[in-house]
Amino acid sequence: MIKPDFSQALPADFGKVHFIGIGGSGMSGIARMFLALGHKVTGSDVRDSDNVGALRDLGAEIFIGHNASHLGNPDTVVVTSALWPTNPEYVLAKERGIPVLHRSMALEYLTRNKTLIAIAGAHGKTTSTGMVVTALKVLGQDPSFVNGGVIEAYQASSGWGESKYFVIEADESDGSFLHYDTAVALITNVDADHLDHYGSLEAFEGEFVKFAQKASGFVAICSDDPGAVRVANRMQGKQIISFGTAADSTVRLTKIDATGARVSFDLIFEGKTYSAELLIPGEHNAINASGAFAVLVGLGFDPAASLAAIASFSGTGRRFELHGEVRGVRVYDDFAHHPTEVTAALKAAKAVAGAGKLITVFQPHLYSRTRLMHKEFADALDASDQVVVLDIYAAREDPEPGVTGALISDDFVDQHKVHYVPNWDDVPAVAAKLAGNGDFIITMGCGDIYRMVPQLLSALED
Repeated sequence: MIKPDFSQALPADFGKVHFIGIGGSGMSGIARMFLALGHKVTGSDVRDSDNVGALRDLGAEIFIGHNASHLGNPDTVVVTSALWPTNPEYVLAKERGIPVLHRSMALEYLTRNKTLIAIAGAHGKTTSTGMVVTALKVLGQDPSFVNGGVIEAYQASSGWGESKYFVIEADESDGSFLHYDTAVALITNVDADHLDHYGSLEAFEGEFVKFAQKASGFVAICSDDPGAVRVANRMQGKQIISFGTAADSTVRLTKIDATGARVSFDLIFEGKTYSAELLIPGEHNAINASGAFAVLVGLGFDPAASLAAIASFSGTGRRFELHGEVRGVRVYDDFAHHPTEVTAALKAAKAVAGAGKLITVFQPHLYSRTRLMHKEFADALDASDQVVVLDIYAAREDPEPGVTGALISDDFVDQHKVHYVPNWDDVPAVAAKLAGNGDFIITMGCGDIYRMVPQLLSALED
């Protein structure tokens, strides 16, 4: 994993841009924006994907595999923190003196001269970003946006707009969210995460304080999350719009009904009550909607129109996404990769599954997160009727001796409901045999577990 160098000055013009790791959710969205602005874009990634194919269709030249010969002759190179310092394209670019910029710096370049709405938090960023973008469009705006997932209604994770607003999902994992000229900051929650980078929860929360203090306009922040409350208490001289179920919230969330496939709720703001039903399930999405509402009313949009616009949001890719049904078994996929996210996703899944069994196929993400939180993962996954645990998706980390998916499965009190299956090819058959008519399988994790969905559907047919 490389460390971003934020000391570099942004070039006046990025010219021809080469993206190393172009297929990632964040990188592909930024690459799409540069294509929209007329830049020549090249890139590389370890495998082909839908993101890679979509960028090729827009005119990008993309190589599969990382090789020095793929670098070509760009004016600027854009990288992610997940890149290894031995990457041959990265090494050659540094040797040749080509500016190598972290993806957040490329995003900073794109957002110049716009009113930036930056959305950060340990969970809910992608959905909240999608809600704000969707609502602004319904309200007659044409925002630019870069999200961490595809917004279903637009079948894109990014888009260039002509209005003054630019909405981004701001990544807190490496501190890069501090490098934007933010006007409005939305903080969904500040649950402990990325401690491999920050070292302590106090340091992690401290970065969110810095992020909030940089906002030139106002800060919308959750009043239910203990970490977010501690961050709010450390802010000085900021206009704060709080949201959540707490009695003192500026935007108060009440009467949540998350028992079915759609969640409904009321919002109380400035003495008036507004009601909505979302197109998506889960109490956590009611909270996300209240945060999006806080942003919109803070910008001056009509409260009733704002909530109606948010309610038209139809979801984002890899967030409780239905992929098919075979012999009465529905197969979903979800991005949840932190115990709090897993708990929220499974609570919503249980409401949708009804009387059917809920079978979760979970791929842990990062050795450090698994080592630090294996007991919490087991407790969260226990809400399922059956669980299949894979081995760890390493992402940017080297393996740690003794740290495997078995740490999670071994923590289950009821060992009859958990199955540790380290071999990827064995998982679909195991999961399919657990499922019957009316049951519900959900793949879960932020690695490449989504790639297993077609194999699961095939195993169910067999």
